[in-house]
Amino acid sequence: MNIPTLRGLAAILIASVFATTLPANETPRIERVKVDTDIGYSEVVRAGDYVYISGNVGWGTMPEAVKIAYDSLEKLLKENGLTFADVVKENAYTTDMEALKAARSLRSAYYAGTFPAATWVQVDRLYNEGIVLEVELIAYAPAKK
Repeated sequence: MNIPTLRGLAAILIASVFATTLPANETPRIERVKVDTDIGYSEVVRAGDYVYISGNVGWGTMPEAVKIAYDSLEKLLKENGLTFADVVKENAYTTDMEALKAARSLRSAYYAGTFPAATWVQVDRLYNEGIVLEVELIAYAPAKK
């Protein structure tokens, strides 16, 4: 699949999320929280009834990396009035899939049985050397009226 096709699929996915959460005559309200201008991304974005949390990273051994990444995600969820029970989608990128599989019980403790849809992908390298895990989340958080 080429890059333009992937961009088209992403646009369709985003449009479908907004179409199912907002009335047809209402435009989505997007709020960007904790913007990192050095790298150029928003750490947290609220769009309609969903909160998107950018990838949080972990380093060291996989058990350490899981704790670092998920503690950071938990903090961001709490800052936005959410818990792991509100998470509907998780994407994890790792440089060592077998080590991540072996550490899944640590991850399970954060979700306490309320697992989201999830995708785990092994990659050659993450943003900085030494990072072995990056996890991003989408949480359902109906806007308060």
